[in-house]
This record gives sequence, structure tokens and C-alpha cells, in this order.
Amino acid sequence: MTKILVIEDESGIAFGLESDLQTEGYEVALVSDGAEGVSRARAEAFDLILLDVMLPTKDGFEVCRELRRSGMRTPIIMLTAKTHEAEKILGLDMGADDYVTKPFSPRELRARIRALLRRTHPKADAEQKKDSSNNESKDIYRFDSIELDLGRFELRRNGHSVDATTTELKLLAAMVRNRGRVLTRDRLLDEVWGEGISVTDRVIDNHVVALRKKIESHPGEPRYLISVRGVGYRFDG
Repeated sequence: MTKILVIEDESGIAFGLESDLQTEGYEVALVSDGAEGVSRARAEAFDLILLDVMLPTKDGFEVCRELRRSGMRTPIIMLTAKTHEAEKILGLDMGADDYVTKPFSPRELRARIRALLRRTHPKADAEQKKDSSNNESKDIYRFDSIELDLGRFELRRNGHSVDATTTELKLLAAMVRNRGRVLTRDRLLDEVWGEGISVTDRVIDNHVVALRKKIESHPGEPRYLISVRGVGYRFDG
């Protein structure tokens, strides 16, 4: 059974989420404190985390950052009452994979959870089309000193693991599999976030900027992740 950790201090929202998600067939654990949320996430294996921003002891941004710095790659959806784009971008920069703004539709949240679970399942990735380059195994894409290992869902540089979010790995995988081809933002939205999910172009651009910092020797003059003005991106390598 898929396990979801809900870190939410508003009891009404927390119990509502628990009831709704259990009806959908998920196993749910509730935590109302940021520090406790970090401990629970590290102590048990969860398939997805729903993380509120405004929490006691540690806010959602701190929790997300701490979990990502510890190497945890569990998908995270942030629940936020913030309406400013900067707050949403901050959450994504901290390592969140998606966000939902309160008040949210339970139906929309369920759809986002399903989409995120689909695209972060390693077996699903392994079944997708693999690049046919002779110097790559069926699960590993190599370019220069970089390795994208879909079998382990890991990014490595010079043999060392690179801290990357699940969304960043999915985005890079989509572009590497289509190397040399221009992928529109709409195409990337469908491949990475899933059809019907509303994500702005700015979110894609921010993830690309983050990826360049992790795989490019000179992020300001990218060699691999090339912008095609007015269209999207192309992977060269």
C-alpha cells in the first residue's frame, strides 16, 4: 500500500486529508510539527510527503531543505497559503516537487498525487524508451563526467552523487532521451508533470537553471541544456 506522510498543523485540514486519502486507498501518517516531521520521514519509508509551509518548530521550507540535504528523494508536495510566486519558487528551490495553494480542491490534490507517484516510480522510468547510444547501458545515460542512473534514480558527477530533486531528474531524463531534439515547454510539462497539471513556464525555467548548476561546468554558458528562444529546450551531448 502506498504510504503518504502528511505534515500539517491545522487539525481540520490534517484529518480531512487523512480521511480523503484513506478513501483513495493510501496509508496515511499524520504529523503536526516540523521537527517531528523530519524525524518521522527519516524513520520510515514513505512514497510521498504532503508538507505544509506554516509549521511550529520548523517551517516547511526548513523541513524540505533538511530532508533533501540528508539525501532523501521522496516526492514532496508543499501545501501553502502563500499566493506570491516567490514563495512557490522558494519551495521548489528547497527541493519540493510540486505545490498546491490553499484553499485547494481535494480532487486537484488527488490528481497531483497520482501524477507525481506515476512519474517518480523507478520501474516506470525503466520501462520508458532508452537512448540507443553505444556508450550507455539501458538504465544509465552518460555525458562527459555526468551519469544519470534511472535504475537507482540518481545523478552522479565524477562518480559522486549529486543532490537533485525528483522533478529535476525527470526533467533531465526527458531531455536526454530526446537529445538533439527541441522539446517545447508543453511537451516537457506533459512528460515531467503529467497531462492536465497546471505548471507555469517559469517553474520549468527555474528547474533548468538549477540543473545547469549541477551538470554544467559554466552554467551561464551551457553546453548541454540549451535554450531555444520562444520554443523550449534542447539537450546537446
